[in-house]
Amino acid sequence: MFYMQDDKERLPKLLEYVLCLIHLAVFGILGVLTRYVLQKLFGPRVAGLTNDKNILYLDLPSNMVGSFLMGWWGIVFKADISSVSDYLAIGLTTGYLGSLTTFSGWNQKMLDLIVDGHWVLAVLGFLVGENPYCLFLAAYSIIFGIETAKGFRWLLTRRNACTGSGTPSSSSNWRVDSFKRHLAVMGVLILMLGLLWGVCGALLREEFSSGNSGAQLWLACFVGPPGVWIRWFLARLNGRGLGRAGSFKWVPFGTLAANVSAACIMAALSTVKKAVNSQTSDTVASGIQLGFLGCLSTVSTFTAEFNAMRESERPWRAYAYALITICISFGLGILIYSVPVWTKGYG
Repeated sequence: MFYMQDDKERLPKLLEYVLCLIHLAVFGILGVLTRYVLQKLFGPRVAGLTNDKNILYLDLPSNMVGSFLMGWWGIVFKADISSVSDYLAIGLTTGYLGSLTTFSGWNQKMLDLIVDGHWVLAVLGFLVGENPYCLFLAAYSIIFGIETAKGFRWLLTRRNACTGSGTPSSSSNWRVDSFKRHLAVMGVLILMLGLLWGVCGALLREEFSSGNSGAQLWLACFVGPPGVWIRWFLARLNGRGLGRAGSFKWVPFGTLAANVSAACIMAALSTVKKAVNSQTSDTVASGIQLGFLGCLSTVSTFTAEFNAMRESERPWRAYAYALITICISFGLGILIYSVPVWTKGYG
């Protein structure tokens, strides 16, 4: 789980965990804020390109941007970032990009379309949203990110070759490879986390008491980090397979568990919102959905895993993995959300 390199000073195990958790928390909150900004920027009140009523759902831009950046930071330049700081690589990919993108939000939008009777749009949402490589957008975004990052790396290599400065690598002056530097970074991030939570707490108190919808965002910033932490711990299941024999090691069960569980909890909270139908419950449930569940689930990692399988000797595994994730999440979502809404007649 830790990407410590031999030429870097070893840290106490507890400090390693603390550094990882703090990086994940800070970058996770930044991911939530970026996702919210993209929702508003491309939503019906500004650009008018996305909304809750069609297949161009509100989280589509953040899923595409996050998948694109995963091609840069999580694949092509991952080694370069890790050479500066292993924890920065974890924070950027698992923390920021994993929280910028969300699988559960997309799954819930498809369930909402079905409840409203828009079955055709829901099916198209699968095809346009997160389905395999030949079916567009989020899956293509990471491919586009990888290719553009490779092009940029080639330009850097060519420039450095002309100037005689060597291959593009991180300067040793920027490397966080000593105990003192790690403590300094941890201190800065703790201050950032305290500042973020302090501002969010003050704004949450003000917005919640006045009944404004902005309270959802500030609550999301509080509950987002635990979602990132759980997804990070679940990532330990990737590559282990099932049982003592380790069957199906090619299936990233950690990512699968994170996405499916987040989709199920998202559906359950949506059912509660329909049943209770009050402003307080709507604010609290929406804040948890935006923050905790949005950070627990991820599209950027999902598409990175899908792309790696697609380029392997057994590309069919990529499509099987995507199908398993989508069918389980959507099937359980129908049972948890759609069926109660239909049978109880929630408005």
